[in-house]
Amino acid sequence: MKICLNQLGKRYNRQWVYQHLSHNIQQHSITAITGANGSGKSTLLQCIAGAVAPTTGHIHYYHNEQPIVPTQVYQHISYAAPYMELVLEFTLQEQVVFHQTFKPYYPQYTIEYIMDSVQLSTAKHKPIAQFSSGMQQRLKLALAFYSKSSLLLLDEPTSNLDAQGIALYQQLLATHRHGRTTVISSNDAAEYAYATNIIHIEQYK
Repeated sequence: MKICLNQLGKRYNRQWVYQHLSHNIQQHSITAITGANGSGKSTLLQCIAGAVAPTTGHIHYYHNEQPIVPTQVYQHISYAAPYMELVLEFTLQEQVVFHQTFKPYYPQYTIEYIMDSVQLSTAKHKPIAQFSSGMQQRLKLALAFYSKSSLLLLDEPTSNLDAQGIALYQQLLATHRHGRTTVISSNDAAEYAYATNIIHIEQYK
């Protein structure tokens, strides 16, 4: 997916988070949105995802150079963020199965493979409410990486992860970054090691 940001701005009350942001995110590229905490990285990522409406400007989406109808953009997106909610009453296996009812996985990956790839298969019958924050973050990453999508959006992807979890994330990114456009919101260079394009959000204050 190619994304064109045209004079984008976001304001809450009288405070501008960012403004006059124009940028083209090329298909199959990896782009990082960088900046200090509270600078607007997550807000911009949520605007790209369509979860938050910009105050000014427009976002245009293209798949193989063909425009995507705005109401259909969500079909092309997978998303992972620390604040993303899971169904805490579900077991791990129930959550992974439920997710594919509205966002299918790449067909070569089974439910068992997805759980095992982030080292959670031994907890497949455990309620997510009993997961640690690190286990929940691994699950969120797995759901995003294995969903069939042309746009992968990651917000602070190693939040709550220990060293082993960070290594798992880096392996997922190395393996599954190809063939899709990836946008990573982070102020940690290790999280966007493969990025060839950087949006410094603080330049648009």
